This record gives sequence, C-alpha cells and structure tokens, in this order.
Amino acid sequence: MHPALAHVDTWIFDLDQTLYPHEANIMSQVEEKMAAFMVRQTGLAPAEAAILRDQYLHEHGTTLAGLVAYHNIDPYVFLNEVHDVSLDTLAPDPDLNGLIHALPGRKLVFTNGDERHAIRLLDHMQMADLFHGIFHLEHADWIPKPALQTFEKMMAVHAVHPGTSAFFEDSPKNLKPAHHLGMKTVLVGPKATVNTDPHVDFRSPSLKAFLSDFQAN
Repeated sequence: MHPALAHVDTWIFDLDQTLYPHEANIMSQVEEKMAAFMVRQTGLAPAEAAILRDQYLHEHGTTLAGLVAYHNIDPYVFLNEVHDVSLDTLAPDPDLNGLIHALPGRKLVFTNGDERHAIRLLDHMQMADLFHGIFHLEHADWIPKPALQTFEKMMAVHAVHPGTSAFFEDSPKNLKPAHHLGMKTVLVGPKATVNTDPHVDFRSPSLKAFLSDFQAN
C-alpha cells in the first residue's frame, strides 16, 4: 500500500458512480425518473421542475430531501420509483472486487441511497461479502451527505475513527466534511480530472485505477 494511506484501517465508499463506473449509466436512468417524478409532483413544466430540483439539491443535498421538506413526499414511494432501473449495463468486475478485498482493515459503504437500492446493487456486482456494513439513508434519518451530522452518525454507528479512515466519493461536496473530520479523501470519476478543491487529497478517473496504482506502490 502507498505510504500516504498506510495508516488507514477503515475504507469508506460511496456507492453510486464510485463502486461502479459513471459509464454504466445507472444514475442517468435514475435522473430521468427523478425528473419525471418532479414534473408529476409539482405540476411544473420540465424546465421549471429542473430548476426547482437544482435548488433542492443545492439547499438540501438531494432531490428527495427537498421533496420531503416542501411536498410531504413519502421517501419510500420516491425511492422505490426512481431506483427501479435496469442493471443490464453493469457487470461485476472481479479485478475491482479483488482490489477492494485486498485492502487491510474494514470496508464500509456510505450512501445517500436507501437500503434496498444498496443491497440490490452490491448483490448484482458481487460485492456484498466485501463490506462489513452499509450506512444508508434510512440510518441517516433521511438527512443526506454532505450534512456533518450524518457523517457523525455514521462514525458513531460503525465506530469509525476519522484519523485512520479514507473516504471515496464521486461528488466533491461530499468529501468536504470528511476532510474536516480528518479522513483522507479520494475523488473518483469524471469530476476528478478537473477538480482543485483543497479538501480533496487524491484524485483518479476511477476507483479501480486508484486502487491499482496505490496498491502497486
């Protein structure tokens, strides 16, 4: 293991577009269903609904959090609908699974998705046995990342010591509280190549590329 991460004994992973590549287009399907839900729920035209959704994302962290706050939406109704997507474009990656398995210490999933979505994806990718726990949106009382209180709750539930932890994400904003708490932060995916945020310690176009490089050094 690369010396910069030699002290890490807890490896924390976002789920969507982190444990699988952006190119799998799972989230593009979810985004389409979210857009349709917003239009139907608000009665707005698609363009106006998109603006409102961006506002919810900015102010509350997720579309769902805004819908719950202002429209009294049942979270499970929303999540069951938007996560009902095809996984045909997503294949298990034995090489990535082997790299995750080889990491010393515990591995956790920390997702803004719900339990059903997380289990479905992990089972499909043959990753379920790699992780010691999942902290999902129900555990967070529906308060999504990047809320600091959600990070603190995750750490309390799983006895995570931030000084010996690393957090992998595809969203730069979700790494900011992790860095504040003392975790090593790794941004993966398309946004990593142009990112310059000071709260990001490492950047890589994919989780697989990062782990391959760091375990080789």
